[in-house]
Amino acid sequence: MRTEDVLAAIATGLWRWDNASGTVTLDGEAARLLGLPAEPVVLPEATVRSRFHPVDWNEINGIVNMAVAEGTLAEARLRIMDVDGRVLRTVRSRSKPVENRAPGGSPRTESGGGTTDYELIGTIQEIAEPQPGTTAAHTPITGDWRRSREAFLLDAGRALAEARSTAEVLRVAASLSMPGFSPDGLAVFGVAGDRLSIIGHHGHDPGDEGPFSDMPLETDYPAAEVVRTGRAIYLATPEDYKRRFPAAWPLAQRFDRVSWAFLPLIVAGRTMGAWMAAFKHPASFSPDERSVLTTVARMLAQALQRAVVAESERELTTGLQRSMMPQLGPEIPGMRIAARYVPTGGGLQVGGDWYDMIPLPSGRFALVIGDVQGHDVRAAGLMGQLRIAVRAYASEGHRPDAVLSRASRFLAGLCSSPESGPYGPDGGRDSDFLSPRFATCLYVECDPRTGMLEVARAGHPDPAIRMADGTVLMRPTAGGLPLGIDPESDYPTTRFTLEPGETMMLCTDGLIETGGHDLDTGWARLRAVLESDAHEGAHDGPYEGGYEAAYEDGAAATAAHVAPAHLERLADLLVQAVHGPSSHHTTGPLADRREDDIAVVLLRRESADRGPGSPLPHPARPVRRTVLTVAQVEPERIAGARQQIRELLHDWADADQVDSAVLMVSEMVTNVLTHTDGDALLVAEAVGELGARRLRVEVADGSDELPHKRQPGEMSSSGRGVLLMEMLADAWGVDPRGEGKSIWFELHEQSKADADQAF
Repeated sequence: MRTEDVLAAIATGLWRWDNASGTVTLDGEAARLLGLPAEPVVLPEATVRSRFHPVDWNEINGIVNMAVAEGTLAEARLRIMDVDGRVLRTVRSRSKPVENRAPGGSPRTESGGGTTDYELIGTIQEIAEPQPGTTAAHTPITGDWRRSREAFLLDAGRALAEARSTAEVLRVAASLSMPGFSPDGLAVFGVAGDRLSIIGHHGHDPGDEGPFSDMPLETDYPAAEVVRTGRAIYLATPEDYKRRFPAAWPLAQRFDRVSWAFLPLIVAGRTMGAWMAAFKHPASFSPDERSVLTTVARMLAQALQRAVVAESERELTTGLQRSMMPQLGPEIPGMRIAARYVPTGGGLQVGGDWYDMIPLPSGRFALVIGDVQGHDVRAAGLMGQLRIAVRAYASEGHRPDAVLSRASRFLAGLCSSPESGPYGPDGGRDSDFLSPRFATCLYVECDPRTGMLEVARAGHPDPAIRMADGTVLMRPTAGGLPLGIDPESDYPTTRFTLEPGETMMLCTDGLIETGGHDLDTGWARLRAVLESDAHEGAHDGPYEGGYEAAYEDGAAATAAHVAPAHLERLADLLVQAVHGPSSHHTTGPLADRREDDIAVVLLRRESADRGPGSPLPHPARPVRRTVLTVAQVEPERIAGARQQIRELLHDWADADQVDSAVLMVSEMVTNVLTHTDGDALLVAEAVGELGARRLRVEVADGSDELPHKRQPGEMSSSGRGVLLMEMLADAWGVDPRGEGKSIWFELHEQSKADADQAF
């Protein structure tokens, strides 16, 4: 009896599907099952396709492609339609892909010389549909199973796409609940050279991975074979496992599983590992189930690849940060230092900002903060080289101005060197690496014994000073061009003293301008943080009542007596003011501006230690004091002098007195620049209790000529300085010195009501 007759007796037909010629060969039973006359026939593919339900046809395409790729059976359930679109019956198709060879035995390829064509040779058998209320052995391809499968794949894809590390990817893979069948044991194998090892697993006890943690790729183990061949292996029963991999079966037997699936993890055509899914309940691994497993394996491979790349970038970033951002070194007697560096959050996470603390041969130390133009890899590279150069020049004992002058020449030469950049894709030098770059920098040399600071500035924001009583002001300093612009640029030095209890803040412009702020609005935001923290910081010390309570009970409590951790907290608060939740509600006027890296350094000079609990019989409020030099070549800094006085007297009781002080300072400094050949040195200090303070301002110069009272005409533009001080100051005078003189005035604080009554 012929095979066709035997198959027809059990309602099973034979077919051959040639995808190269686009024809389908049916025997008589296969033709009958498709609703055609029961006789052998060769039909065009389109004719046969019209007999399938369109939804099922779309499904079988994926199943066939997977079978061709894996070299396995293509099994599907299909609904057969008549010409009127009614369902005649449901059939099960089992087909095996066979390589399609041209006459003569050579493989037949597509016209373009591409991949080899295949024929599908298999059977079609009618099956009974389950009756309502019964459970079928296999869920139909269409219906709720398909919808749940699609929903599962969408959720799995989204969860795997959001995983940012290998550990997260493995956690997501372990939590996947596949529709209709869920593995209870998972393992991911990675390849390193010719070795295979487990990089993560789930559903096993600690130590179970021991025998599989490191094995040669030649091992007779399913995962190793999957990596070698790039084809999935499905073991539906323990007998299948034992028959195909007898050497590995004793290792797998102890886990009490009954079905296993091993799938390759392939990215861009390269097998990077294997994924094992093990089941305690039998799994038939139908085409639908294999399709789900294959899709998950592809998503898992891509997620692992992304995680590996992300972890490599994070490791590189961490290494760069650690090498470029130094430790602040040992503690300095009488000084506290804190620093922070925050990248923008994108790309390499390392930019052009940096800070450094450098021990000097003189016993002093230097604080450096700077910002190289740009946010790319080159900016980070130039920053590293410039930081090393500045450290080298400082360690040789050069003064601040000389350090910055040499650093400027170094950066200019580095950016202009024809050998400083790599080759571009066209074989020439990369134009981006040849483009000039500049850097801003602030260099501060500090004497920890006296608090004397010598500052040289190259286009960088000025330092800010928070005084012992919480008053905050920007400290103007002389400066030059950013480094690298003019190799011959000079950098004048500004000297002032950091008084006991005062804190100096150095920062890059990212701290000021991030969040869309300009210099004015950004500085106002930071001032609020510095001032509020000054008063809150007193609660960290031994006095819960803050500054005022400390003064009232006669205890020596100032900002310098708080715990050392307070300076670290202040650094965190400054960063949070920019990147924390509150920053989203205080966006500045330049909201579209690109965000910048942030570097901030805090230096606080502590008060002399009086011992724990030692009170002062008559404590004095800390003196507010500022010193400023206005050079002949910088008359524009007179405006900075006026601003210094306003910031110093920000809480003065009478606003008219503040205006008077500002007017007199402006007149005094202008007279020095106009009538002498030297610079003006301004010293202003306010002492006493709130509401009864005394302001004393001195302006010194190198001229011996004393001021005298004039009678300026109505249209005169000068000659009013002495008259103004006689009218506005409570006291004033001129003190001759060995070289030059000092003109001074005093104002005694009084409330506005007292001032009006006195008038």
